[in-house]
Amino acid sequence: MSDAPVVRHARPGDLPRVAELARMHAEYERAAPPAADLAARLDALLFGTSALRLRCLVAESPDGEVVGYATCVPALSTWDGLEYLHMDCLFLVPGQRGLGLGALLMDAVTAEARALGLAEIQWQTPTWNEGAIRFYDRLGARARDKTRFTLTVEQ
Repeated sequence: MSDAPVVRHARPGDLPRVAELARMHAEYERAAPPAADLAARLDALLFGTSALRLRCLVAESPDGEVVGYATCVPALSTWDGLEYLHMDCLFLVPGQRGLGLGALLMDAVTAEARALGLAEIQWQTPTWNEGAIRFYDRLGARARDKTRFTLTVEQ
C-alpha cells in the first residue's frame, strides 16, 4: 500500500475490474453495456498480440483498489496528414472524482502520446457531462462541435 494514488499500465489480472469499470462507464453515459466477454477481448488486444495498438492505464487508490481507467489508441487525421492519440475512455468511479486521479490519468495518456511521438490527443465526451467538460477545459483542451455516428456492419 502507498499513501498516494498510482496510475500504471493495466496488467492481465486487472482486466475483470477494467471490464466492470467499463460497464459502469457505459451506464453512466447512458449507453448499451459492453459485451459480456469484454475482459477476454481486452486481454487479446492488450496482451495477445505483438502489434500493440490499444493502451490501457488504470488508476489505483492509495489502498490498491483500481478505481478508474483510460484507454487510448493511435489514429490518423486525414486533414492534418498526421497520426494522433485517440483517448477512447477515461472513467473514475463516483467518490474518486475531484481527487486528482483524472489529472494523473491524463498525464499518463499524455506520456503515451509523447512516447509514440504523437503531438495531439483527441477524445469526446457527452455534451451533458458538464463535470468532464469543466475538467478538460481546466487542462487547456479545446472542444470541437461534431456529432458522433455509429454504423453497425453486419457480418
